[in-house]
Amino acid sequence: MASSTPPTEQASDLAQTPPPVRAISRERMALLFIVMLVTAAGNTAMQSVMPSIGTALEIDDVWISLAYTWSALLWVICAPFWARRSDKRGRKAMMALGMLGFIVSMGLCGLVLWFGLTGLLTAVWTLFLFAVARSLYGLFGSAAPPAVQAYVASRTPRSQRTQALSLVASSFGLGTVLGPALAPLMVIPGLGLTGPFVAFTLVGVAALIMLRLRLPNDEPQFAAKGRTFDAPFSAGSNSNHGDGSDDEEDHAESHAPAQAQEEQPRLRYFEPRLRPWVIAALAGGHAQAMLMGIVGFLVLDRMNLRDTPLEGAGPVGIVLMCGAIATLLAQWGIIPKLNLGPRAASLSGITIAAIGTLVFAFAQDLHSIALGYSIASLGFGLFRPGTTAGTSLAVTRAEQGQASGIVASVAGAAFIFAPALGVLLYNFNETVAFSTIIALCITVFAYGMRALDADEKLTTDR
Repeated sequence: MASSTPPTEQASDLAQTPPPVRAISRERMALLFIVMLVTAAGNTAMQSVMPSIGTALEIDDVWISLAYTWSALLWVICAPFWARRSDKRGRKAMMALGMLGFIVSMGLCGLVLWFGLTGLLTAVWTLFLFAVARSLYGLFGSAAPPAVQAYVASRTPRSQRTQALSLVASSFGLGTVLGPALAPLMVIPGLGLTGPFVAFTLVGVAALIMLRLRLPNDEPQFAAKGRTFDAPFSAGSNSNHGDGSDDEEDHAESHAPAQAQEEQPRLRYFEPRLRPWVIAALAGGHAQAMLMGIVGFLVLDRMNLRDTPLEGAGPVGIVLMCGAIATLLAQWGIIPKLNLGPRAASLSGITIAAIGTLVFAFAQDLHSIALGYSIASLGFGLFRPGTTAGTSLAVTRAEQGQASGIVASVAGAAFIFAPALGVLLYNFNETVAFSTIIALCITVFAYGMRALDADEKLTTDR
């Protein structure tokens, strides 16, 4: 029997039906995973040896922490810019730029520190030139994480966004396991404590080559998204959907003029949709950054390794590696198994982080130090993907590039002064330092209970 529905109404129904969202292929996800993993491994390998390098150069702890400040400030400024550029130039181009920034920065940092440790540069000049070389990572390396996040967020439905972004975040987690684990093995004769810098520079080059050769170009096709009313499923439009770049949220936007697609209103950090997630991420990020700034120096102090800094890389690496494994447990196990939404992950995570910090504060041997840091890392491993997913879900699909830039910028903001402040308070009074971190965690929990949107509202596909 022939259908009684007029053809025009059938066409209207088809036009209102959102296209299916295709999952990212395993090969592409593996490439994205590698990009994030290499940068995380290199940075945590650096973190595991820098306390020993600072001690060898006879530089005060707080100055070692401050050497990262300029890089973190540049990260905050540049991450949103590169995120907006990724909307126009494509995610792959920004990932490649970020990897290049990592490679050049890591190589120059290693070279400068080698000159300092061999006595060819004074300690002051070594630290100054290290800060300059490190700033290249903040300037250009900040292009990669927003591009990876936006690439994934724009290709996953809302109900799967937390899990997908958690997988991306877990590449950082795995990198933070491998970095401290491999760093002591890279301290070899001739290179000494600068060995990890050389090794991860070479690994970064290999990752960049793989990215350029294996990840397809993805320059945004604004004209295809700006289709006219009468042909929403023409060949050009369909090809755009087929690669998973569009979904139900911006399907209606595909009928808008092309100019409207290119001129997205700029997201503000504290606009009502984002404000609760940005505030929570900023305060919780400062707590995490302060703890990370303290950990290496605390290990050297409580293990009595200040007089033998070359031996400090191993114990510091063990503690950082245990914390990274706990982070992976949160992101690979707890979040997907319990299907935690952004609010649940953020609030439970910050609570666990406070408990872990308390254990860490009273630890006196390597086992208890690693245990306390692992509990805190487990908490932050839940908290960070939670606030990242919450920020992503608070905005539309078309705004994912800008949202990812805000996430990266907020993450970098926590590392401008917080690590140095943590070390400064730690050297002044340990009780004050750890009380400040725990107070930040409690504040985030209290604020989040009142301000963060319910998971049911955020994760419903629409």
